[in-house]
Amino acid sequence: MTKPFKILLVEDNPLNQKIVSFNLQKEHHAVTIAEDGKTALELFEKERFDLILMDIMMHGMDGLETSMNIRKIEKKNNLTHTPIIALTANTLDNDREKCLHYGMDEYMAKPFRMSKLNDILDILGLT
Repeated sequence: MTKPFKILLVEDNPLNQKIVSFNLQKEHHAVTIAEDGKTALELFEKERFDLILMDIMMHGMDGLETSMNIRKIEKKNNLTHTPIIALTANTLDNDREKCLHYGMDEYMAKPFRMSKLNDILDILGLT
């Protein structure tokens, strides 16, 4: 088990919000939900998070653009790098590389599994 994190979950699907946040809260993580990229950026400008879980396919600003904008905010304000993990149903060969190109740190295919997230956190050195 990892230490408790303050996590921003950026997900536009209400069912996915419930499933992911339930699993995270079972592990004692604090979860803030943003239902779209614009809301995620507003929340990110107001408070710090230990980790961001970012859906890729969202209405309006998608997860790629949102991640790129988070990196711009960090740079502009000289903030510490916040790990961003992509959550996506897309599993094509180049999807992971695309996510990394837009500033994400890792990639996680849906459906969400806590064990997979823990593996990624371990790889990123966050455990």
